[in-house]
Amino acid sequence: MNKPKLLILTGPTATGKTAVSLLAAKRLNAEIVSADSMQVYKGLNIGTAKPTISERQGVVHHMIDVVDVTDTTFSVASFKHEAQSCISSILLRGKTPLVVGGTGLYINALTYPMRFAAPANTILRDKLRMQEDETPGVLYKQLEQVDAVTAARLHPNDIRRIIRALEVHSTTGQPFSSFYTDITQTNNKLMYHPIIIGLTKPRALLYSDINSRVDTMMEAGLLEEVKSIYDAGFSHSLPALQGLGYKQLLMYMRGEISIEEAIERIKRETRRFAKRQLTWFRHDARLHWLDTTEYQSPQALTNAVIKIFNKDNGEGESQNDKREPTGQHP
Repeated sequence: MNKPKLLILTGPTATGKTAVSLLAAKRLNAEIVSADSMQVYKGLNIGTAKPTISERQGVVHHMIDVVDVTDTTFSVASFKHEAQSCISSILLRGKTPLVVGGTGLYINALTYPMRFAAPANTILRDKLRMQEDETPGVLYKQLEQVDAVTAARLHPNDIRRIIRALEVHSTTGQPFSSFYTDITQTNNKLMYHPIIIGLTKPRALLYSDINSRVDTMMEAGLLEEVKSIYDAGFSHSLPALQGLGYKQLLMYMRGEISIEEAIERIKRETRRFAKRQLTWFRHDARLHWLDTTEYQSPQALTNAVIKIFNKDNGEGESQNDKREPTGQHP
């Protein structure tokens, strides 16, 4: 008996995943499960490009607004548990689960039989955070020495996940990357058959779209959103507030940089983030890559997504194009 198919739409930021996912969801009778590590937080809307209720066009969305901005315990393991519950519920209702997002760790959590063996060590975490506060960047250098694979996949500013990776290494004596089972051994251990489609575009266009997207967010009220967070008195060290846009604008609020510098930093860091996203996904041979510039409209791109989904029989490799992005891409 074939396993139920799980469609996953991923890729770098600013490649049009949301628009395509909504079109695909309507045609596939699907509900969307967000795989975005920032959209889980309540109140972080504009800076996370979280679709509004009206923008969701009646399509049911899961894993959005599931934890408070003050939450410090939500993890990849938390996401896996809750997202799998959502997927099971969607399947029981006879609908198609459609996972959408660019957080590689979340995608892997759903498509690898990952182990979460190392318990939390709050004393060690506090010690590591103190080290980082005293010498910014020191933890990332430590991670590069003990687990270069994980370091290559994380942004140097992603302190929470860097601390977790160091915690796992310290507690188990093994690199965090060793807790991911080889991708070739996963299919028989998953309750569904993942079909992963990655959207991409040439680097120059991607970077231009990222810059425009940041300008659009500012026009939509991102500064006001961050000001409300600032005025609420939340600790600026919260994991939720390390996200792109929030971290830089809070620096502006504290008088550390100008608004012009804050905006430029958001654009620069988002471009770097997109490059890291694509570097992460390039390691996954299962991805079907679609260059968005090869399609004249979101509808045409959606047609290609659905064609891949329908052609894959749920038992193994389909005959679809799995080309990696060319050197023109980030």
